[in-house]
Amino acid sequence: MKAYDVAKPALYALPAETAHESTHRLLRAVQGTPVESFLRERYAVDDERLRTTAFGLDFPTPVGVAAGFDKNARIPRVLASLGFGHVEVGGVTAERQPGNPRPRMFRLREDEAIVNRMGFNNDGADAVGERLDREPAPDVPLGVNVGKSKSTPLEDAADDYLYTYERVGAHADYVAVNVSSPNTPGLRSLQNRESLERILGTLSDAGADPLLVKFSPDLPEPAVEEALAVVDDLDLDGVVATNTTTERPDTLRSPQRAERGGLSGKPIEDRATGMVRFIAERTDVPVVGVGGVSDAAGAYAKIRAGASLVQLYTGLVYEGPSLARDINEGLLDLLERDGFDSVADAVGADL
Repeated sequence: MKAYDVAKPALYALPAETAHESTHRLLRAVQGTPVESFLRERYAVDDERLRTTAFGLDFPTPVGVAAGFDKNARIPRVLASLGFGHVEVGGVTAERQPGNPRPRMFRLREDEAIVNRMGFNNDGADAVGERLDREPAPDVPLGVNVGKSKSTPLEDAADDYLYTYERVGAHADYVAVNVSSPNTPGLRSLQNRESLERILGTLSDAGADPLLVKFSPDLPEPAVEEALAVVDDLDLDGVVATNTTTERPDTLRSPQRAERGGLSGKPIEDRATGMVRFIAERTDVPVVGVGGVSDAAGAYAKIRAGASLVQLYTGLVYEGPSLARDINEGLLDLLERDGFDSVADAVGADL
């Protein structure tokens, strides 16, 4: 039995967001202490076969932390010490936002899923930018996910994203533009071609590089193809696929399935992997695969479908702090089984 299995009942006795905050406080307390080195020795997997390159950056492993887990860039270094090959913080908005009323995060334990309607709660671009400037960076690539402030009209979205980028971009190894969260009114409508061109073009002109865009799994295939045309036209560096979904599969068993918000975790795994494949077949830019990753088999499926990197969040809630190590060790076994010399060689093997 893993140590996390012992802690689970106590954590699950708390509301989901309270448990998340408690975990954050614990991780923040050990960041920068000798405990961080202990965690690295225990959880980091150092193997040349896991090293990969995407959008001009070198990653020690392909497994990273998805946006949402560390919204305010408070614990990126200790997350790296848990064996993650990159950390994406945020989403950060121009304005400080309290987010939606609580409760706004729900465990679907029977489904190994989470529903959230957080609403881009964060300290705001000024505070997060100052924190990134003040505190040491992690020793793995750091991405910053940027979103639109709730109070900003959709027609002013480009300037809103630009304000955030100008305050956090200098501290980011890459910037991911979030136009796909279901919890900010109207945000996903910005995935149309005209809006994408205006927002992404503005950031590109401002020097954002590498620049990625994060899509919704609910985007119809023709709309995905149109969005990818913008990615190619603007010579963007990558695509993150996918965000959470507002749809509810019939397979869901948990009573919390009726809660409003974005669904993440196991129930969207196959759908997210399918979207990774759909995107990878239509563009040459690196794809970051997100959605339901909680073991090596799931990460490997996304890699073989065309993902250069994978990210996870919900899996940490159900599997605990050893998850990156377990996935990375499992990936090495799968690479050896299939005769690949490195994880990069396996990218897109099923296309």
